[in-house]
Amino acid sequence: MRNLDEILAFNREFVANKEYEKYHTTKFPDKRMVVLSCMDTRLEELLPKAMNMRNGDIKHVKSAGAVVSHPFGAIMRSIMVAIYELNAAEVMVIGHYDCGMSVIDGKRVMKNMTQKGISPETLSVIENAGIDLNGWLQGFDCVDDSVKESVRTIKNHPLLPPDIPVHGLLIDPATGRLDVVVNGYDEVK
Repeated sequence: MRNLDEILAFNREFVANKEYEKYHTTKFPDKRMVVLSCMDTRLEELLPKAMNMRNGDIKHVKSAGAVVSHPFGAIMRSIMVAIYELNAAEVMVIGHYDCGMSVIDGKRVMKNMTQKGISPETLSVIENAGIDLNGWLQGFDCVDDSVKESVRTIKNHPLLPPDIPVHGLLIDPATGRLDVVVNGYDEVK
């Protein structure tokens, strides 16, 4: 069975059995936090459990490597909406040890693109338009530094209220242990 067919078959049973009832909550995060984490599959259930978070406690935003790559991109927009519309009062950036983004090579990703049917001409047009694809696709060398950079980007955003703490943490994807990289309480204005 294909993934979509399997999901839809399960979903019909899920709805018919009213299994959704145990997940009822509001759109407002109970713990008033927005968490930016990596999209790594090992964190899907581990991260909320390691933080003692349940459905409805946080707004959860994900990106490869927990990276904020543009101060006015979708990640920052999500954080701003969580703060200004959904009552989030803290931000946590949570990277993880053994992150795949630490070994991502932009040139290799572009090679993989061409192998999956993206023409070299398309890549050339994008780069000639001033987009540095290699830089955009490139990973990072140090996960600690990457988390600090994302925290810095968020904390220095001109639209972030000065009283919002922005924390940086790392999680061990094997054990769930959290290590503080930046304690946002120390830097609140």
